Amino acid sequence: MLRERGFYKGVNLGGWLSQCDYSEDRLNNFITEEDIAKISSWDLDHVRIPVDYNILENEDGTYKAEGFARIDKALEWCKKYNLNVVLDLHKTAGFSFDKGEQETGFFESLRLQERFCRLWEEIARHYGKYSDCVAFELLNEVTAKEFITIWNKISYECIKRIRVFAPDTIILVGSYYNNSVVAVPDLAAPYDDKVVYNFHCYDPLKFTHQGATWTDAINPADRMPFEESGVDCCYFIELFESAIEYARKHNTELYCGEYGVIDVVPPEDMLKWYKAIHRVFDNYGIARSAWSYKEMDFGLSDARLDGVRDELLWYL
Repeated sequence: MLRERGFYKGVNLGGWLSQCDYSEDRLNNFITEEDIAKISSWDLDHVRIPVDYNILENEDGTYKAEGFARIDKALEWCKKYNLNVVLDLHKTAGFSFDKGEQETGFFESLRLQERFCRLWEEIARHYGKYSDCVAFELLNEVTAKEFITIWNKISYECIKRIRVFAPDTIILVGSYYNNSVVAVPDLAAPYDDKVVYNFHCYDPLKFTHQGATWTDAINPADRMPFEESGVDCCYFIELFESAIEYARKHNTELYCGEYGVIDVVPPEDMLKWYKAIHRVFDNYGIARSAWSYKEMDFGLSDARLDGVRDELLWYL
């Protein structure tokens, strides 16, 4: 389904309408038409656009015409350059994967859950008619396992309401531990035949995030060459096995919405990691979107990758 509909090989536009300072300069200039043209030249078929709720909503829950206009412009560019779009709600009122955002209470508040569903209804009103080129991702990186029962209920209700306006749109749903692939089997059965299981993969974190200061899961001073990471095709086959079987059981597919290697890692070692994971993606027909196109500590267009980019893009 994903490959046939043009959502097989993509890249994230991280840091544009999410994880940013929301300044006019950032929103207007971080991603331009020239960037979309470059991505199209990479022979990819889609982009994933993370969008925070406050791009689209005021504090009182009313909607921002200028926010939707920004997405309209992005879709216009993508259509011009033959790229499809995954719209990812990266942050909602009351929840963000990033504790620093100070968004709390979503999973305990019926009011915030209703606001979430209403926002998706509004998004579906705008973009449900573009089911041939736009997919929806309900929420980025549910964190704690304790949220999964209520998250399954929220996502079902939300999809039911989206379907009123977008009956044919592909909808991506991820699980806890920040969309961990090992948590996919705890997702509910798909609402319908156009729902796809979504996961992210930065495994092993000690390799892909070495030097990162925003997680307490690693010591940022530690370094790990690829040869010591334990990564090969068998590593990813074993890691993905339960999710692959669960998706098959429910007659759906898998989409890896984020994966990548931090810019601290030498380009040659980064390329080895990409080669291993892409062999497994292609062997099992797993669609994907790399993190990220530009900057954000993972930028694929950054100058440091000039010597390996052509080979890297061959694998994407």
